[in-house]
Amino acid sequence: MAMPLRQTIKIATYLAEQKLRKREKFPLIVELEPLFACNLACEGCGKIQHPAGVLKQRMPVAQAVGAVLESGAPMVSIAGGEPLMHPQIDEIVRQLVAKKKYVFLCTNAMLMRKKMEKFTPSPYFAFAVHIDGLRERHDESVAKEGVFDEAVAAIKEAKRRGFRVTTNSTFFNTDTPQTIIEVLNYLNDELKVDEMMISPAYAYEKAPDQEHFLGVEQTRELFKKSFAGGNRARWRLNHSPLFLDFLEGKADFACTAWAIPNYSLFGWQRPCYLMSDGYVPTYRELIEETDWDKYGRGKDPRCANCMAHCGYEPTAVLATMGSLKESLRAARETIGGNR
Repeated sequence: MAMPLRQTIKIATYLAEQKLRKREKFPLIVELEPLFACNLACEGCGKIQHPAGVLKQRMPVAQAVGAVLESGAPMVSIAGGEPLMHPQIDEIVRQLVAKKKYVFLCTNAMLMRKKMEKFTPSPYFAFAVHIDGLRERHDESVAKEGVFDEAVAAIKEAKRRGFRVTTNSTFFNTDTPQTIIEVLNYLNDELKVDEMMISPAYAYEKAPDQEHFLGVEQTRELFKKSFAGGNRARWRLNHSPLFLDFLEGKADFACTAWAIPNYSLFGWQRPCYLMSDGYVPTYRELIEETDWDKYGRGKDPRCANCMAHCGYEPTAVLATMGSLKESLRAARETIGGNR
């Protein structure tokens, strides 16, 4: 894994504490959405289809920070919408970092250079830039020319200033092993981002484009070919070895929806970041009153083709912690950089 050793140790300690407390359900990372407004209209996105009144709303700082603290999660991914459109996003980040939470600010990077001076480099903070392909493919996926070039410029400037920079790439059935290899090689070798996250796209019901989501077998074949030839070992992928095994069909397991809860302007979202079956005001209600057993592949048709990291990475992490063999493998790959 490409995760920094300090972060790896903190997460391992956190997981050990949950086991000692005999907690069955606990969060690894909170998906925080302090707004739904965005400055792009990506074809595969199902997050921004809200009335104008909702799109104008911004979550207060105290509410955003309070939700993360309420859950107890050691990490938070700030999404949306476009988080950099929130006028107090820097204060949300500052307060979470002060609490020693690992914060990933997801962004399309259109405002990143303009807003960068509001943030301070920290081992607890990273910009997570969305990059779905090289110039032509990425600009097509976000339905706007010039976005790729701006994202690249922002990444370079952030690295120059000492920020930790990760990327998040979502792949569709229009991708091939070659297009995946090309973009990950570029991010890894030329831009030299600190870590890369990858995921097959989830078929949002509200997404404008419903034709290009991957099926399970398509996903496995795509990543198996992309990872071949030593690519998986060479790329700085911010995923557990077991999750990468899962993507290419070497392992299979159920999703763990409760481990990456979503908190937005509407409250805690049931059951996960990708599906919306209602909201509750408290984290306790989310965990204790949601019928988790009715979700997952083979149970809910909306889950049939989902292999997204927000559902399956937690399963892989928990399985790793429960196995001495997998724990040693993960430790070896964290230290040695082998995958």
